Amino acid sequence: MAQTSETGELLKSPLHERHVAAGAKFATFSGWTMPLEYAGAGVLAEHAAVRNAVGIFDVSHLGKAAITGLGAADFVNRCLTADLAKIAPGQAQYTLICDQDGGVVDDMIAYLKSPDEVFLIPNAANCERVVALLSNAAPTDITVVNQHRDFAVLAVQGTLSDEVLSATGLPAGHDYMTFVGAQHDETQVTVCRTGYTGERGYELVIPADAAVSMWDAVLAAGEPYGLQPAGLGARDTLRTEMGYPLHGQDISPTITPVQARLGWAVGWKKETFFGADALRAERQAGPKRLLRGLRAVGRGIPRPGMIVRSPDGREIGTVTSGTYSPTLKIGIALAMIEAGPNENDVVTVDIRNRQESFVIIKPPFVTPGVRET
Repeated sequence: MAQTSETGELLKSPLHERHVAAGAKFATFSGWTMPLEYAGAGVLAEHAAVRNAVGIFDVSHLGKAAITGLGAADFVNRCLTADLAKIAPGQAQYTLICDQDGGVVDDMIAYLKSPDEVFLIPNAANCERVVALLSNAAPTDITVVNQHRDFAVLAVQGTLSDEVLSATGLPAGHDYMTFVGAQHDETQVTVCRTGYTGERGYELVIPADAAVSMWDAVLAAGEPYGLQPAGLGARDTLRTEMGYPLHGQDISPTITPVQARLGWAVGWKKETFFGADALRAERQAGPKRLLRGLRAVGRGIPRPGMIVRSPDGREIGTVTSGTYSPTLKIGIALAMIEAGPNENDVVTVDIRNRQESFVIIKPPFVTPGVRET
């Protein structure tokens, strides 16, 4: 169920009035009203700014949760799929939380602060569910706290993100999937070398009441570098070009990490995690379907829910995410299809009563820059 305020109204970011002033067009997402695109720019321009220079996103709708107590990291590691023991304090890890059947309840980033403290950023719609699952499993000396509305998150993404952060007075240049603490206007800021665009970038986790000050400071510092505010529309095209899954479409309680080709985010050698038995059994047997990348041969633009067919016209799956790629200037998609076809095979997608040809590829569709030095 989408989260809303106690009055039943859509939740708003602490930066909502800043977005209104910037002429943002809004969309409802997981119970929040968030910027879709901005006046004078639009999805294509915002996408290009991130790929070629730098953009800033308000992603304060994302969930936040703190797990603390003696041995908190070990507890989290017994619940989430990835092996948290493989990283050290100050590092972050992409991971998932699954149900007993192996379905993905949510995907998230885990920030290891110490052996006794882990901070999670799950998806907006699933924060309460994630907190509930962990709370129910936690021993009495471990505390799980929902901090969804306590913090704002700003994502500064693009090859010039280091320059913008440095001009703002924030640390930059640390390794991919690490984070450091800093002060800004006497407020504690966590600067994370993470993001959802495939470009070099950072996410700033700040107290909600400091969001406006930070937003204004980053915009001012980024002006010489062409910093462009970007909305959820560009965020979606950017992540699709990378093949990054979106929960509720490419992964879900009915789609497992094995089917979604996220086995790299599962600590198979760990003793246990939620859904371990089901996932190990599926991995050994081999999945019957897989999430694949599709790249258009012609001009067709795929959309979620469209039918994917084999060359002989047999239905073999559906598009889970589909869009026009602003970088490649063609249609691209993620699709859940039968496990049989191979890379470079041609399939078709039903688009407006036509069968458009697509080539199966292994994402990403464009070269990632997240590890750019």
